Amino acid sequence: MLALIFSTSNAFAFFGKDEKIDTEGKGYLGTLPNITKQYETTEPAQGTPIFDKTQQFHSSNELKPIPREDPSFVNIILKPNKTSEYVNDLNEFILMLEKLYDSIENREDVQKFAAKVYFFNKNADYFRDKYANKPESYFISYQKLLELSLRANTISNLRVEAEKYKAYLAYSSTGKIYNSENIDQQLEYLKNEIESVLVVLKEAE
Repeated sequence: MLALIFSTSNAFAFFGKDEKIDTEGKGYLGTLPNITKQYETTEPAQGTPIFDKTQQFHSSNELKPIPREDPSFVNIILKPNKTSEYVNDLNEFILMLEKLYDSIENREDVQKFAAKVYFFNKNADYFRDKYANKPESYFISYQKLLELSLRANTISNLRVEAEKYKAYLAYSSTGKIYNSENIDQQLEYLKNEIESVLVVLKEAE
């Protein structure tokens, strides 16, 4: 039995040494289980558009109109013309003077007229100080606007005083200054001056 065991070991060692396979650097040589059958592939979900119909989204009924009358939108968003700050300031006076002109034309009472003149004069004072030491102070539009402010303020004070002292005018030597005929004439002069200044402001560049 000992002879049989030794002969078997030698034979195993002999064949094992000759048939040894070089597996160094070749990784695992066995077989791996097939795990792909355990998982099913899923189709990617198809997204849905936010809007059902593109045409409906772009239709005129669905879009808000552009606020072209809003000065902040026009001056900041659209910026159609890169006008100077001076011209933009002049444009602010156009609406004020048109309202003052309508006040005279419609023969508004003293309080409404005086309120419009006061608002105009306050803006004119700021405008005067803003450009007093700048080249714009030599522009005809600058000078005409300030002259009109003084003129409007004088007539406004005249109307306020006439309203205040009308009960005593018959006994005063200055009654002629405050009578309605003189005030109407002064208002007509002012209206003509407003017209001419509006032309200058609208033509300013």
